[in-house]
Amino acid sequence: MSVDFQKSETRENLMRAFAGESQARNRYTFAAQQARSQKLPVIEAIFNYTANQERAHAKVFYEHLQALAGTSIHVDGGYPVDLYRNIEDVLRAAQHNEYEEHDPVYKTFGDTAREEGFPAVAASFYSIAAIEKTHGDRFGVFAQLLEEGRLFSAEKEESFICLNCGHIYTGCEVPPRCPVCREEQGYFIRLSSIPLL
Repeated sequence: MSVDFQKSETRENLMRAFAGESQARNRYTFAAQQARSQKLPVIEAIFNYTANQERAHAKVFYEHLQALAGTSIHVDGGYPVDLYRNIEDVLRAAQHNEYEEHDPVYKTFGDTAREEGFPAVAASFYSIAAIEKTHGDRFGVFAQLLEEGRLFSAEKEESFICLNCGHIYTGCEVPPRCPVCREEQGYFIRLSSIPLL
């Protein structure tokens, strides 16, 4: 079925997605500031890295609305209030929200776009849904490491890299300060986690 874009549900879903990605970006930059204040620059970097990807997603959705330039689209939506003192709780909330975007939200939006005759929009929803799953996975990994007190330690020898200077430390427990640049322990991340960043 082919639907007039100006009267489509897809048009509204694109604006909902744009708004959702925009507010997620802000929530993650706020979370990054919180992580920094708790001397966790690695968690700060993860939130900022994800925030930048959310901005890129918002741009994709917004650009699909080019044909409607100069108009306004009114939509309702619900967005989370993830104000927690504990950074682990912030990470878990972010994980939950990313999984929700992955499925059911963006998969459903993709199905609607496909049914209404907008295959390019559907492809964007499906592709970004998959990315949101990786965001949720990333937040979950770091939440678990914090919850288990293993962000800077390992049961067996492992390599950690300082995000400030690039020094690679190998051992079971990261030193309190980087031996090269003297930054605090919070700059170290497992070398194996770099692809997650």
